[in-house]
Amino acid sequence: MTNKNQVKRDYNAELRDNEGRKYGYSFDFDVMHPYMIKLFTIFFQKGSMLELGCHEGSFTQRFVPFFDDITCVEASDDAIEVAKTKLPSTIKFIHSLFEDVTLPTKYDNIILTHVLEHLDDPILVLKRINDEWLSDKGRLFLVCPNANAPSRQIAVNMGLISHNSAVTPAEKEHGHRITYSLDTLERDVKAAGLKVIHRSGIFFKALANFQWDRLLKTDIISKEYLEGCYQLGQLYPDLCSSIFLLCERGHK
Repeated sequence: MTNKNQVKRDYNAELRDNEGRKYGYSFDFDVMHPYMIKLFTIFFQKGSMLELGCHEGSFTQRFVPFFDDITCVEASDDAIEVAKTKLPSTIKFIHSLFEDVTLPTKYDNIILTHVLEHLDDPILVLKRINDEWLSDKGRLFLVCPNANAPSRQIAVNMGLISHNSAVTPAEKEHGHRITYSLDTLERDVKAAGLKVIHRSGIFFKALANFQWDRLLKTDIISKEYLEGCYQLGQLYPDLCSSIFLLCERGHK
């Protein structure tokens, strides 16, 4: 049921860059996306894939070699139009909110990356994934920005944000509702009935995204250094840019 006091959201506007923050950085597209795929491929199930929140299709492109049956649900019609220009015509797009969508089947792989923190009722959507959308062998690949990333903790100590899990004004403009840490993310997943079978982090990160974008244009950062940050993140998930939970259906 919709809260009468809830302000209607403009999902197209939330995708636009604002004064304090870009919606997508080169660090996201060129570093985080490849390393998420590297980690995900270990756990992929054969069969269908559902991506909840495809944005403009940049991440979706990376799944095309692995799946013949891909469905994307996206709240922004502007984003879908851009995604369609990048992706094969075989990919199915559904313009809808996750809270409202009716899906025709269950899925063997469900991708929810850097999206849950945007939702007004994350537990409701996670519960729909568990109860309605995951197949019996299905897996949910859930990734969120990490409140405890060193870059964020440094920002707190610089006085730029008040505390690790704060939602900054610029993040709020992009539709963020919460900043998760491993414990709070797992709390919501379990509240929805899902079962966590693996937990990890993606990429040790001590610099802000805009700082990474500047460095990536130089020869200071090598492929070996990036791989070292990825491997270190496997040892210290709570110090990663993003946190990752792999989930299966829980028993009702």
